[in-house]
Amino acid sequence: MMAYLLSVLAGMLLCNAIPHIAAGVRGEPFPSPFASPPGVGDSSPPVTFLWGAINLIAGGALAAFWVETRLHLAFAGFGFVLSGLLVARYFSRVRNGS
Repeated sequence: MMAYLLSVLAGMLLCNAIPHIAAGVRGEPFPSPFASPPGVGDSSPPVTFLWGAINLIAGGALAAFWVETRLHLAFAGFGFVLSGLLVARYFSRVRNGS
């Protein structure tokens, strides 16, 4: 059971890395846990990039250790899609000020 939960977490971390890394390398500020207020205010591009890199490394490490079967991969994919939908919804609210 724990391997499936860690597979979902790996997928979620890998998905969360994408917008942070992309914004950071484009030199754009983006919300991160280190902003004020956390997750709402914008962090500088280097902080944004580093947060994305941390997510990428953590998600990759979890995937390397826990995604062993196709079922684990399916759970990681589920985590990726779930995170993408939740993050898209959250950031659309943050960006629109609602």
